[in-house]
Amino acid sequence: MEKVELICPHYHWDCGITSVEWTLSKISENQRPKTETYCYLRFVPERTEDYAWENNQVAFSTYGPKAQKMIEDNINGGTLSSGIDAWLKRVEYPIINKWYDKRTTGKGTYHQDTGEGLDNFHVGSSRGIGGTAVKIQNEYYISKNFVTWKTITTGPIRTSFILTYADWDAAGNKITKTKKISLDYENFLSKFEISVSGIDELSTGLTLHDKKGKVSSNFKEGWLDHWEKIDDSKIGTGIVVPNKKLISIENYLTPKADLSNHYATVKVVDNKVMYYAGFGWKKQGTFTSKQAWESYLSEFAEKANNPLLVSLKK
Repeated sequence: MEKVELICPHYHWDCGITSVEWTLSKISENQRPKTETYCYLRFVPERTEDYAWENNQVAFSTYGPKAQKMIEDNINGGTLSSGIDAWLKRVEYPIINKWYDKRTTGKGTYHQDTGEGLDNFHVGSSRGIGGTAVKIQNEYYISKNFVTWKTITTGPIRTSFILTYADWDAAGNKITKTKKISLDYENFLSKFEISVSGIDELSTGLTLHDKKGKVSSNFKEGWLDHWEKIDDSKIGTGIVVPNKKLISIENYLTPKADLSNHYATVKVVDNKVMYYAGFGWKKQGTFTSKQAWESYLSEFAEKANNPLLVSLKK
């Protein structure tokens, strides 16, 4: 019997139900119900080898080897960053292919909102939403772009993939890192499962942009957030660290461009780190205030610390 942990947006930890048993049966191809692929991802070679993923609420992307090489070769349009970008969508249907097509065909741009949302979230060399760093003394060290990728699944309820990074140096410590990232239907937070060696602690951060936003945290519940205005709306970003693995929280401020981040430092156990990171855009309609966003993080933390266990029997 296999047990699977789920963070279901409609599951309430205090309802008294702690596990569910399902019976699975084999069906033929023509019996399979038709479902909408809300949870979608893909490698994007036609841009700068991004990797992008989304569900019916949010979308993200991060930067690949071509974007790094363009910076190293002094070619315009590249990005040297292992940070996570936010695509601010406000429609339930998938937009990744449509928005990239606008750019590649010259028929539009995803940097302007024509009713579906836009990408106006600056990442640069920051941690964006959930990018990682290694803190040595008082300095944070970061890797370059991912170098390889592997798609695991895409479908109606979950999408997931793996990114690997070249070994890198943090003040004399050789760091190896692989990320497994997944996003479930309805959730505003992606799940990050990091395999890492060379350190006992790993930090993950939220960019502070121009440092005019407001940060909050709840160490006991295991979450931190940032609420700020971007253009004509507001956005809340957040990180949830379950299972009491959160070591410390730091609002790291520096005059260096893009390097001010709201950091959570997480304990590495058996070369593994796990956390959730994501965002809520006010114009999308679910979170109209900082308080509403923080209530979501608090409830999500409860679910992450008390997951619904689904037992699968043959």
